[in-house]
Order: sequence, then structure tokens, then C-alpha cells
Amino acid sequence: MSMSDPLGDMLTRIRNGQRAGLKTVACSASHLRANVLNVLKSSGYIRGFSEEMDERGLKNLRIELKYESGQPVIKELNRVSKPGRRVYTNVETMPRFYNGLGITIVSTPKGVMADNDAREANVGGEVLCQVF
Repeated sequence: MSMSDPLGDMLTRIRNGQRAGLKTVACSASHLRANVLNVLKSSGYIRGFSEEMDERGLKNLRIELKYESGQPVIKELNRVSKPGRRVYTNVETMPRFYNGLGITIVSTPKGVMADNDAREANVGGEVLCQVF
């Protein structure tokens, strides 16, 4: 059975893993997922991630979750643009999540980046998710 929203699946695995108190979670690998994880790592929401092969020869991503004094660093993780309803924005109307305390991850022509980096680069794109 094919998956209709692979990025949403990864975000749900992260959310569920943190609620369960897991140190790591795994999901199948893709370039988009790796780019989103790079943004989460550079923003300090996860410890890191690595790519590994499973027994069938498929690539998986192992995501190291981050906790601070026993509480998950990610308080809220929302998928914005979904397969049934794509959401696009330009620089002027790019949303600020929690008045700039959270980040919005945007897929732009210059790559996947956080909303503050997209404003500096003066590009808009598809709003993938919001993290606080």
C-alpha cells in the first residue's frame, strides 16, 4: 500500500515518539524528509539524524529526539500543506508561528528552509509545517 503523505507520517512519528519518551524514531528516507530534518536540527528541535540501511536494503532515517529536563523540546508540530490542500505563501504574507518563537518550514525554489531564512533570501514557497 502506498503512502499518500510521507512527510506527515514522519512528523507524526516524531510527535508520537516524544509523547512516548523514546530516544530515537525511524522512518523511511527521502530527500524532502532529510531536508526538513536538517532544518529541525539547525533550529535545535532534534539532536540529529542518520541514514542507515535495513535488512531489505532500503534506506531509513534514524531521528534522535531532544529533551530538556525530561520534557520534549518540540511542544507543537503541525502539518500545514497537505496532499488534499496545498498552502503557498510569498514573503509578505509568510506566517509567524507564535509571534516568531516557533518556526515555519517552507519549501522554496532555493531549498527547504525556516521562515526567517526564507525572509532573508526574499523567497516564498509551500508551507510544509510549523514547529514550536
